[in-house]
Amino acid sequence: MTLDDGAFVRSITLLRDQVQDFDAYPYAIPAVRNLDTLDLDPAVTFLVGENGSGKSTLVEAIAVAAGLNPEGGTRNFGFSTRSSHSELHERIRLVRGARRPRTEFFLRAESFFNVATTIDRLDQEPGLGRPVINAYGGRSLHEQSHGESFLALVNNRFGPEGLYILDEPEAALSIPGNLALLRKMHELTHAGPQFVIASHSPILMGYPGARIYELTDSGFEQVAYEDTDQYALTRSFLEDRERFFHHLLDD
Repeated sequence: MTLDDGAFVRSITLLRDQVQDFDAYPYAIPAVRNLDTLDLDPAVTFLVGENGSGKSTLVEAIAVAAGLNPEGGTRNFGFSTRSSHSELHERIRLVRGARRPRTEFFLRAESFFNVATTIDRLDQEPGLGRPVINAYGGRSLHEQSHGESFLALVNNRFGPEGLYILDEPEAALSIPGNLALLRKMHELTHAGPQFVIASHSPILMGYPGARIYELTDSGFEQVAYEDTDQYALTRSFLEDRERFFHHLLDD
């Protein structure tokens, strides 16, 4: 078996016959309401769109359906500080490929603090063998800035043949931090990982060869990088910010 045999998760399908009310959350979100089957890229898939478009809801559902903790981490992280995830994971089916990931991780920006706290707590408990934090660089994630801890996770925990589901990882990253994440993704390219990423970042979604789905009021549309709103708006701002501000701020 080779690394070219396909994705760990080939596609997701909404089990529409199991949805009782498409006017209730999360099914009322247009992208979810119109979801049938969504094919994922074997390497990198981005879900992009405005706030409220459903990208985080969807990547959360994929992560939970894959057996990962709703608040982030691996399938071995069983903590829960507040049950806020939707039931969508119960109404989707993951179509898996022939390969199985060697490792998995769900990075959720808004609850990453809880992941760091759990790692510290586990290492304070007796009899668990090697410290858990060793897999994250050996230094408490709470002793680093938000961005530093993100990159410590990425650089130390992300390895070959892993399934990595990321929800807005750019939230804590500077522009160099975004580039560092891209570099790590590229380093792993030939080692067979799969990334599914919800993002607003025009830097991250520029990853070469990535499949980009834009979530709109009509559902999902696969788009080229240059056709995303994030690219167009960022380019417009950088090329002529005075004109941009004129239209944005003048009455």
